[in-house]
Amino acid sequence: MPTPDRSLRVAVLADTHRRADRAEDLPDAVFDLVRDADVILHAGDIVEQPVLDVLARHAPVHAVLGNNDTSLAGVLPERLQVELAGVRVGMVHDSGRATGRAERLHDMFPDADVVVFGHSHIPWNEAGVGGQLLFNPGSPTQRRQQPVTTIGRLVLRDGAVEEATVLPVVAS
Repeated sequence: MPTPDRSLRVAVLADTHRRADRAEDLPDAVFDLVRDADVILHAGDIVEQPVLDVLARHAPVHAVLGNNDTSLAGVLPERLQVELAGVRVGMVHDSGRATGRAERLHDMFPDADVVVFGHSHIPWNEAGVGGQLLFNPGSPTQRRQQPVTTIGRLVLRDGAVEEATVLPVVAS
């Protein structure tokens, strides 16, 4: 955790889509990000517990249940709110259609400063209702219609977001 003179570095992941036998088979960029993190947020579609175990070797992990996480049903919550460095962060996997997303997420997490979500594999880093930050890191393993795979980083300090960045995953 941060000291008074240091920000909290948060690795943000979603949609890793790895089964137990491939839990260690994440892109190098993911390990670079989590190695430097104070905390890890995973917005679902983890698929199996060993992926969370691999991530937890680097920093504490907060995660929510994704639609492909059947083996984690009853283990992970569908929604979660945590406070990190004075910033209230809501988490959910599926935010629904883009139309009405900001209002829907604000209704889910009216007190959150940031809402982290996944599911679409589409990176998202925009202000929502009342300035609430809506943040989807995309997917580090499946780009789908996106030009590249992506991960996210938040830097938090004293109740404020200092940085919110979606980073491309460079093939190694």
